[in-house]
Parts: sequence; structure tokens; C-alpha cells
Amino acid sequence: MEEQKYSSIYKIMHWAIAFCIFFMLFTIFLRLTWLNKVNVSEILGSELTQRDVNLSSEDLTKIAKKIRKPMWDWHVYIGYVLIGLYAIRLLLPFFGQMKFKSPLREKTMKRKFQQWSYVFFYVGLAATLATGFLIVNGPPTWKDTLEGIHELSLYYILAFIVIHFSGILIAEYGSEKGIISKMIGR
Repeated sequence: MEEQKYSSIYKIMHWAIAFCIFFMLFTIFLRLTWLNKVNVSEILGSELTQRDVNLSSEDLTKIAKKIRKPMWDWHVYIGYVLIGLYAIRLLLPFFGQMKFKSPLREKTMKRKFQQWSYVFFYVGLAATLATGFLIVNGPPTWKDTLEGIHELSLYYILAFIVIHFSGILIAEYGSEKGIISKMIGR
């Protein structure tokens, strides 16, 4: 088994991309749970009713959306950062860093699977970033279709994370001991 070494630029890019993805997943989690517009509007309605203030459910939903907006703005800002990191990641091989390995040239099924999973990750990430960018900056008539595609990307990202962590654990407790410390340490 060849010894895998990770350069500083590789580690920085890996962790920067990972941080952005986890931050964005966290904003999605908040949006779907505690900061769900229905939940927030119900809490507002309940509290305001106790103070003899009655608003329509439409007004409560508008207020709930305004409460959530700063969090969602951060989702968009980190999306722009991730677009930049993705572009840098695609350019790095031209500077001799972070080469892409072809799954077609790999000899073992394990390596082919690893490389194909990265191919699908980067293609899926491109689709996620493109749809997210177009939702914010594209024609309003495309928004509903793009949001559907963009939301579906959540599932491939979660699947990739599960496969990635499973592979790390299998490697760490198998034939590639120390893989975690190599990605974290020097």
C-alpha cells in the first residue's frame, strides 16, 4: 500500500470546503427545525396573543421570515465562499497541487470506488453551487425549479458524508492506520 501524504494546501482546502458544507448543512437544519417559519410564527402568535396583540397568520409568517433572514443570508454568503473554494480546487491541479485521479486508471475496486465517489461529489457540488447561485441571482421564473433541484442535493451531500466517514473509519481501523492524524496534524 502506498503511503499517502497530504500537503498543507490539500489540508487547508479539504477543511475549508468541509467547514463550508457543514455550516450550510447547519443552516438547513435550523431552517427545517427550530427556525422553521411555521414554528416561529406560531411562537410569535402565541406570545402576542397573551399580550392582546392579534396578527394574521400571513403577517406572523412575514415576521418569522424576517427573523430567519440573517441566518439564511449567511447560508448564501458561505455559498459564495464555497464557489470560490471550488474554483480554486479546480485550478490547483494546473499548479501541481491536488491532482485529480482518474477512476479509470485505478487498479483495485476499492480505489476505483474511492475515485468515483469523488467524481460524483465534485459533479454534485457543481450542480448544488450552480443552482444555489441561480436561485439568488438568476431569473425569478427559474426559482421554483432550481429550488427543487437544489434541495435534492442535500441527499447526495449527506450520502457522500456517510460514505466518506465510513471509508475513513474502515481505513483507520484497517490497513491505513493514522489517516485521520495525517489530515489533522503535520
